[in-house]
Formats: sequence, C-alpha cells, structure tokens
Amino acid sequence: MTVPPPIVAPSILAADFARLADEVRAVENAADWLHVDVMDNHFVPNLTIGLPVVQSLRAATQLPFDVHLMIEDPRRWAPGYADAGAYNVTFHAEACDDPVALAKDLRSAGAKAGLAIDRDTPIEPYLDLLPSFDTLLIMTIKAGFGGQRFIPQLLEKVRTARQHVAAGHLELRIEVDGGIAADTIEQASAAGADAFVAGTAVYGAADPAEAVRRLRALAERAAPGA
Repeated sequence: MTVPPPIVAPSILAADFARLADEVRAVENAADWLHVDVMDNHFVPNLTIGLPVVQSLRAATQLPFDVHLMIEDPRRWAPGYADAGAYNVTFHAEACDDPVALAKDLRSAGAKAGLAIDRDTPIEPYLDLLPSFDTLLIMTIKAGFGGQRFIPQLLEKVRTARQHVAAGHLELRIEVDGGIAADTIEQASAAGADAFVAGTAVYGAADPAEAVRRLRALAERAAPGA
C-alpha cells in the first residue's frame, strides 16, 4: 500500500491573530496548504474566525486554503468559503443531513469537498460516501480546541479509511487534525494519513517554516511503501 506525497497544513488557530498576514507569510515557502479553523460556538464550544477574515487573508498569500468548518448548518455557509477562494472546504458529518449534496455544491462552486469525522463518531457509516469527496478529515482529538493531546487510538479510523480508499482506488486525501507534532506525525503517516494539520508544532516553533519542513520529512519517512 502506498500513499500520495504528504501535505503539511499549518493551522492559523495557533498563530498570532494580531499578525495573521505575517504569520501566513512565515510559512508560505514551506507549507502545502494553510488550515483555517472556523468555529461558531454552537457546533463546538469555541468561537474563532469567519468568512471576512478568510476573504482578507486570501489577498495576502498564494497558499491554498484548507477551511475546516466546525459549525452548525454548513449548507448555509460552506459555499461562501468556496466563493471566497478556498481550495478545500471541509464540513462535519455530524452537522449535515445530506453530505453528498453539499459536496456537489462545493465542487460546483470551484472548491474541493471535505468530510470531517469527530473523535466520537464511527467512520464506517460514511465509507460509502467517500467517492463524492476529495478529502476525509479524521479528528485525532475532540473538535473545538487547539493544543489538545493526540489520541493514538483514533488512528484505527485512518487505517480503516486507507484500506477502503486503496480497495476502491479512490482519489482521496486522508487528513488528520489534532495534536500533530514531531512525536506523533510518524504514527499518523504509518497508519495511512497523507495530509497533516499542525498548529502549535508550527507556530510555537522558533522557525515555523523549518518546523513544516521537518514535519514533512518525518511523514515521508514513515509513510507506507516509503
């Protein structure tokens, strides 16, 4: 079993919000995607940034935006992020009653479509939906807060998803989000993940760009078939 070359997506949730444009530029020449966590204080008990910030940042960088919507009623809001120029828009399975229809809407708006699975949600009911998506984001923590500790038991979902993707010859990124750092990314890569969200591990480092490069190298080394 082989996986695509790894993608590292620094999460601006861990950046200095007073200097967002500068923080984005600090990883521009190293990161593959920029991960943008949108929380609404309803679906998750936290409130972060929304569409106006994404629209403003879009003009400040060439990095593809990987928008992660931790919100209620994603069918109302998700297409707006695609219209704002997001490369990939991911919404939670738990918040949407017709994920496939929303995926079609996002693709029609010009974005990739992602499906997120939270910590306590089994993955099996959603495996048959994966051909409609470009990204499967598997939370390795409970959605809603940055800085949590990685839960290795959740990698079983990654293994299940990778086997399903391989068996069906699907073109799908398997992304992990939560506690990804130098001491955990190899486990996630070995399980079959190929896109990695890293917040504190990047923006807590003295050199964020070098932190991204190190994380990618670790993921490459541990990937199945490497």
